[in-house]
Amino acid sequence: MNRASQSGTGRSTRCGADFLLIVAIFAFCLVPLTGWAANPLAEASSDLQSGKADAAISLLNSALKTKSNDAEAYNLLCRVEYALQEFDPAVEHCEKAASLSPQNSNYHLWLGRATGEKASRANFMSAFSLARKTREEFETAVKLDPRNAEALSDLGEFYKEAPGAVGGGMDKAADIAAKLSAIDPARAHQLRAEMAEKQKDLDTAEKEYKAACTGPRAAIQWMELAGFYRHQQRWTDMDAAIKSGEAAAAHDKKSAIALFNGAGILARANRQPQEAIRLFKSYLTSSELTEEAPAFDALTRLAKLEKQTGDTAAAQRDKTAALALAQEYKPAQELKF
Repeated sequence: MNRASQSGTGRSTRCGADFLLIVAIFAFCLVPLTGWAANPLAEASSDLQSGKADAAISLLNSALKTKSNDAEAYNLLCRVEYALQEFDPAVEHCEKAASLSPQNSNYHLWLGRATGEKASRANFMSAFSLARKTREEFETAVKLDPRNAEALSDLGEFYKEAPGAVGGGMDKAADIAAKLSAIDPARAHQLRAEMAEKQKDLDTAEKEYKAACTGPRAAIQWMELAGFYRHQQRWTDMDAAIKSGEAAAAHDKKSAIALFNGAGILARANRQPQEAIRLFKSYLTSSELTEEAPAFDALTRLAKLEKQTGDTAAAQRDKTAALALAQEYKPAQELKF
């Protein structure tokens, strides 16, 4: 009796321990899920990358009501607005992010980008001061992080395109290309290619574009080469470069944006609309959507092509899908059927 009692007590204790262990494991498993769901900035960032602009804005506005001095929330809000081509509020919110966290290189980079887009749409007098502000922000981003390849690339692009009156110059762009060579050779080759193309040195430009295609991000660089061929109306070479870019993207999921870029090149060249439609669809069904090519923008471009090819039903469907992600996106709103 005593042994049976002890045995019974032992079983009861083990069952209770097992139950508590299960409860503990269940609770432990819920922690990261609950923590992730409770982090609106992580969710907003994910929405930004997948093109869910309205959802991201809603999350960020709610987060800022709770914490009005959150620099990252302002930066993310700026980037959503940038993707929506709403550059006035984008500048305002990027300025807020940079003022709250002035040592963050990427905040100054995004402020420079938003200011630059605003400058390109401003009248002459406003554009002058905005262009100087753009340069200052890119230079600050590079000063804060000399190895920020995106900031270096954008600064080099500014120097290449801007007149000397606002601080541009090919000599400055060449200096940036030299710095990029040690950090991101593909971006260095691309900048040199663009400089040579601007100076009408087409042989050097083609050589530099091709050199960029041999390293990382090859799929994206093949599309840059295709864009060069489009400028020169070298259609056979353009088509071949797009095919090479698509093939490279198949081996690098993070380069899915190359499909978007290739489709855009074909659309701008007014060639092979069905091929452009296929590439846009391939991008939209990929697992690596990005804010650089927002899904609502890809859907809008796709709808335009579908309209041009007579598929009005598909065009209306994709316009609706774009507006479901970003109801205030003007290019989608302006599509008429």
